[in-house]
Amino acid sequence: MNRAGSYTTNMTGEMAYRSFRPSPLPPDPPLALDNDCLKLLIEANKELVKLNVAANLIPDSDLFVSMYVRKEALMTSQMEGTQCTLDDILDPNADGNANLDVGDVVNYVNAAQYAIARRRDLPLCNRLLRETHERLMKGVRGEDKDPGEFRRSQNWIGPRGCTLKDARFIPPNVPDMTEALSDLEKYMNGDSNTDPLVRAALIHYQFETIHPFLDGNGRIGRLLILLYLMDQGLLEKPILYVSYFLKKNQVEYYDRISEVRRSGNYEQWVRFFLEAVYVAANDAMESIHALSELHERNLMILPKPKRVPDHVRKLFDYAEQHPILDIRKTALALGVSYNTAASAVRKLTDLGILRKTTNASRNRVFAYQAYLDILREGT
Repeated sequence: MNRAGSYTTNMTGEMAYRSFRPSPLPPDPPLALDNDCLKLLIEANKELVKLNVAANLIPDSDLFVSMYVRKEALMTSQMEGTQCTLDDILDPNADGNANLDVGDVVNYVNAAQYAIARRRDLPLCNRLLRETHERLMKGVRGEDKDPGEFRRSQNWIGPRGCTLKDARFIPPNVPDMTEALSDLEKYMNGDSNTDPLVRAALIHYQFETIHPFLDGNGRIGRLLILLYLMDQGLLEKPILYVSYFLKKNQVEYYDRISEVRRSGNYEQWVRFFLEAVYVAANDAMESIHALSELHERNLMILPKPKRVPDHVRKLFDYAEQHPILDIRKTALALGVSYNTAASAVRKLTDLGILRKTTNASRNRVFAYQAYLDILREGT
């Protein structure tokens, strides 16, 4: 036993196994962050303030947010083994040949948007997590694992196909899980003098340790970081995602969470988490500036309309929302004829804004390549 928790023996004889029973938050004795960690905490908070300001200054910030949510959806899903790319997610013909990997990512986008909107009616609570989980798992792999319900049986973590005996980690049994979830809900909504970024680190660790769902815990746990920071007023919009850093340092990410359980050393995990937030905020800032500069640069070279409506400008706006497009679907979306859409696409292609990506004469696909290059960073 250490300050992170203790082990509980379940069943008897050859069937016996030990599950982890996490101690409630906050840690006891309290966290002791060293000077380097406190400096990192200050810097991470500064970056979040700058990110909030930048997000409110860019034109059409909702567009940036929607694209960034998709990027995070891809990164967090890739951490769970999903095999697809950003182009797969944005493919205009994806609905005709959708696969389970794309479905995982699309579901995450829908779940994140649902959870963010649902916060208007619900506090950050177990009900919200269950409802979000239901949308995450609907119609994809794992839909047979009780979407929207906390588990009613023991789960475990380890190599694919391993048994309880071979598991790397066995989360709390169901009664301990239920108690731990109740304690976590109280902690998320309680008053504290602890910095919200530190609390977010502890909440993410605790959720991952409780592992309350049969599938999808990692994705919900990472989304919980964003929801908590928005709940605490550190973010006004969903523009901070740590999955890029966590995916890049995936082995260390899991090792540091495991180290808390092993030794009770929360401090090393908090330091790693703060670095993830700092890097993620920087990444978001760079993306905001790059997309804003690209928008303004291309806006300047658009031809001045000789008549109204300006179909080229309408197509440009559409391409920023759908950076991979085909003419037929674009014409339908813009409410214009195929020929009008084709003419506008040709003008943006001549200007170097769009690029043809297929050689087929029918259903030709065009890409806003420079826009995609910015979004693809890290994926």
